[in-house]
Amino acid sequence: MGVLAKDRTAAETGRNEAEQFRRLAEEAREVRDHHREALETVRQERERLREAAESARIASEEARMAAETARTASEEARDATDAARHAVVDAVRATADSLNASLEQMQVVEDMRRMLREIRDTNKLASN
Repeated sequence: MGVLAKDRTAAETGRNEAEQFRRLAEEAREVRDHHREALETVRQERERLREAAESARIASEEARMAAETARTASEEARDATDAARHAVVDAVRATADSLNASLEQMQVVEDMRRMLREIRDTNKLASN
């Protein structure tokens, strides 16, 4: 085998090795592209989860504010109920006081009538 044949064989071997290297490089690029796509999918999923967590946080904050509003309204209603109860008690007390005063006045009037009758009766007896 001559030098020319050896050179051809070496060149063919070099081309085969270069082709094999090119195929390996292409496979590596495909693996890298798949890996990049998988990472992008993971990143997008993480972003969706972050958005869902943020929505849940906002909903939780709104629920907390609604609960606080309800608690405040409940306290105000309780205070209003207490004030109304006190007003009713005061009104009943005032009515009782007014009735007592009226009763005392009626007793005074009744006593005066009785005394007047007694005076009349005494005057009738004295004039007879």
